[in-house]
Amino acid sequence: MKKLASIMMILFLTASASGCSIKKDDDIILAGSTSVQPYAEILEEHYHTIHPDSVIDIQGGGSSAGITATLSGTADVGMSSRALKEKDGELWSVEIAKDGLAIIIHPRNPIENLTKQQLQDIYSGKITNWNEIGGVDRKIHLINREEGSGTRSAFEDLAMDEVPTTLKAIVQDSNGAVKQIVCQNENAIGFISLGLVDDTVKNVSINGIAPTHDNVVKDVYKLYRPFLFVASKEPEGPAKQFIDFVLSKEGQEILYKEGLITLGEV
Repeated sequence: MKKLASIMMILFLTASASGCSIKKDDDIILAGSTSVQPYAEILEEHYHTIHPDSVIDIQGGGSSAGITATLSGTADVGMSSRALKEKDGELWSVEIAKDGLAIIIHPRNPIENLTKQQLQDIYSGKITNWNEIGGVDRKIHLINREEGSGTRSAFEDLAMDEVPTTLKAIVQDSNGAVKQIVCQNENAIGFISLGLVDDTVKNVSINGIAPTHDNVVKDVYKLYRPFLFVASKEPEGPAKQFIDFVLSKEGQEILYKEGLITLGEV
């Protein structure tokens, strides 16, 4: 395990270093969820205007990778877009916001609503043509996320109810990649963070409930998950200062403007 931790440390520092620079004691490395990553980067930009000497390196890799990096000490803070599980071990964590999980299709696809059962049947491979649920006679092109993705884990927990997803799906490694494919493919279906939805794709209601910010806050739209910062122990120093900023009124307002459900709303 010590050898593995050493290798991971080298990989993270090599990826984040500029030239031959060495991580300073007051530098911070965040690693993990590609869903949390863009929001963390926006927060870092605002934080840097207040603390211009701060150095925060933000890496993706997925929720599981972020948790592993935190446990091994190669990251100061992990980012997770799913709830922690027993297998993750003993970790300190804090929820920075909640995020709705949107089921998206191409804007020209006539489908407006799916039952949860239909969604499960689509992602388990039981339903393979849009005409089986009132759409056009075209094969459904499934888009899924990679193993280790917090978004995929949240989708499986919240939408699939332990029904296994089919292996016959196009696998992508980020919300942005899923969105890009769906906006270009009239037969595609995928799932991404609600805050990233725009007019290039179409939200699908689930059981007649639209995936909106207000419906998540009211707990009537059930597909939502926590965005977490995690650490091997309670953060101190620069890491704590950054987390305190994220949880402050200013930090929460930034996340709200970016479409997330902030702590004061629920």
